[in-house]
Amino acid sequence: MSRKDYFRWGLTAFLTVCALLVFYDTVFRHGVLLSLLHTLIVALRPALFGAAMAYLLAPLVNAFDRGIRGVFGQKTPHALVRTGSILLTWAVVFFAFYLFFSILIPQLYLSVVTLVNNMQNYYNTVYAWVEQLLNDHPRIASTVSGAIDEYWTDIRYWFTDTFLPQAQQTIGIVTSGVLSVVIFFKDFFVGVIVSIYLLALKERFALGARKLLYSAVSEQTYRHALKSADRADVIFSGFVRGKLLDSLIIGVLCFIGASILKLPYAPLVSVVVGVTNVIPFFGPFLGAIPSAFLILLVSPLKCLYFVLFVLALQQLDGNVIGPKILGGSTELPSFWVIVAILIGGGFFGVLGMFLGVPVFACLYSFVNYHMNKRLEKKGIENDDLFRSNDAVRIYEPKGAEKAEKNDEKNLEA
Repeated sequence: MSRKDYFRWGLTAFLTVCALLVFYDTVFRHGVLLSLLHTLIVALRPALFGAAMAYLLAPLVNAFDRGIRGVFGQKTPHALVRTGSILLTWAVVFFAFYLFFSILIPQLYLSVVTLVNNMQNYYNTVYAWVEQLLNDHPRIASTVSGAIDEYWTDIRYWFTDTFLPQAQQTIGIVTSGVLSVVIFFKDFFVGVIVSIYLLALKERFALGARKLLYSAVSEQTYRHALKSADRADVIFSGFVRGKLLDSLIIGVLCFIGASILKLPYAPLVSVVVGVTNVIPFFGPFLGAIPSAFLILLVSPLKCLYFVLFVLALQQLDGNVIGPKILGGSTELPSFWVIVAILIGGGFFGVLGMFLGVPVFACLYSFVNYHMNKRLEKKGIENDDLFRSNDAVRIYEPKGAEKAEKNDEKNLEA
C-alpha cells in the first residue's frame, strides 16, 4: 500500500476510536462532550441570536435592496445600497417594537393587574361551583372523599419531596431573574451587531461556504449538498417566517374581535392565542382552553361567545390565512406533523414543538427524494405495482412466472 493508503487507514482507525470513546462517555459516563457542547452553545449564544435575526430579516433586506436600486438606478454602489437596506430594516423592526411596547404592553399590564386583583373572587367562584356539585351529587362527593383519603399519603409525600424543592428552586431563579434579564439583553444587543455583519456580508459568507464545500467533496456531492440546502431553506423560511407572520395576524384579529365583543382580558387573551398559535396543530387548543376558562370565571355567556369566535378564527386561519402565507412550505402529511410535534416537544419543549416540524419536513423530503431515485433505478415509475398483489413478485426469479404458467398448462392437460 502507498503512503496515502496508510494515512487513510490510520485516520479511519483514529476517528473510529474517537467515536467509540465519545459514545461510551456520553452514554455510560458523565457526558464530557455534552458538557463541552453546552458550554460552547452558551458562549456562542449571542452569535446564534444574530444568525437567527439575520435569517429572519434577510427577505426584508433583499426587498429594500430591490426598492433602492429601482429608485436610484442599478448602478448604485452595492455597499451603499446594502447599508441603506439594513438601516431601513432595523428601523422597521424598532418601530414595530415601539408599537408593541407603547400600545400592547400597557393594555396587557392592566389585564394582568385586574386578574391578580380578582383572584380571590375567582377562587370563591370555583369553590362555590365545586361545593354545589358535591352537594347535588352525593356519590361524587363520597368518591372524591375516598380518593382523597386513599391518596393523602401520596399527596403529602409529593408536597414535601417534590413541590417544596421545586418551589425553592423557583424562588432561587426568581431572585436571580434580574441577572438573567441583564444577560439576555446583553446577548440580544450583541446579536443585533452580529446580524448586521451577517446581513452586510451574506453573499461573501455564502461564496466562502460554497468554495470550502467544493474543495472538500466531489462535484456530485457538492451539487447534492447545494440542492439539499436550497430545499431546507425553502422549508425553514416558508414555515418559520410564515408561521410567525400568521400568528401575528391571528393575535391582532383576536384582539380586534375580543374588543368588539367586549370580552374581559382581551389583550391578555389575544397574546395567549397569538403566541400559542405558533405551535402547529396543538397550538390553538393550548391557547384557547385556558383563555376560555379565564373568561368563564367572569361570564359564562361571554365564554360561549369567545369559544365560537375562536372556532371561526381558526377556520379562517386554517382555510384562508394559513394556506395563503404558508402554502405548501413543508409538504408534510398531518400524521408526521403530529409525530414531529410530539418528538420535538418531548426533547426540547416549546421550541422543539415549533422547530420540530420543519426539521422533520427536511428529513422527510431527504428520504422521499432518495427513495424515488432508487425506485427509478429499478425501473419503477409509479405506485401501481405496490397497490396490487403483484408487489409480492418483485423479488421472484425471472423464470418463476414462466414456470408457473407451465405448471398450469400441465395441470389442464
